[in-house]
Amino acid sequence: GVTLRAPCGAVGHGGHYHSQSPESYLAHTPGIVVVMPRGPKSAKGLLLSAIRSKDPVVFLEPKALYRAAIEEVPEGYYELPLGNAEVIREGTDVTVVGWGGQLRVLEAACNLAAQDGISAELIDLQTIVPWDVETVEASVRKTGKLIVSHEAPITCGFGAEVVATLQDKCFLSLEAPIQRVCGYDTPFPLVFEKQYIPDELKNLEAMRFVTQYAQ
Repeated sequence: GVTLRAPCGAVGHGGHYHSQSPESYLAHTPGIVVVMPRGPKSAKGLLLSAIRSKDPVVFLEPKALYRAAIEEVPEGYYELPLGNAEVIREGTDVTVVGWGGQLRVLEAACNLAAQDGISAELIDLQTIVPWDVETVEASVRKTGKLIVSHEAPITCGFGAEVVATLQDKCFLSLEAPIQRVCGYDTPFPLVFEKQYIPDELKNLEAMRFVTQYAQ
């Protein structure tokens, strides 16, 4: 196999031509493995797994993390298996799913939700294709509610695939409409990037909505 590294995502001043999140384009091509880490530790383990993989891998690196992510990384060799999501925060009220740099936003949103008494389970897909359906399904069956968030535009973003799959597999377990908190269907705006980004407050509102809906 071959591994292709590529930067992606918003960086705060990238503008129209430098801030796209192309994971859904790539996910539509059978045979390509698509990976997006959330930080240095997962990046190392996933990249080493990608290099060892017999399949072609596109390894997407959120540009904002190059300068913003600080984390202890083991010096030795280790791999994180491709196709496995990670539950990075356990909860009981709502399942929140994301990948890449959006996990920083979602962790902040979950902290705000906790102040409202909302217990959120946060899952990092890590691998977009193949994605870990079983881990997300088990979480949604427990919480009864699902929010998917990503920077890419909402229409045909990979979150739509996650929502469609979980609607099919967990229909009788759902207590509220599944929510997508994503970028807008517009060219990426340089001046209005803060308004475009699905930030922690937008995700907090979605968590409030699904928990209140179920009451």
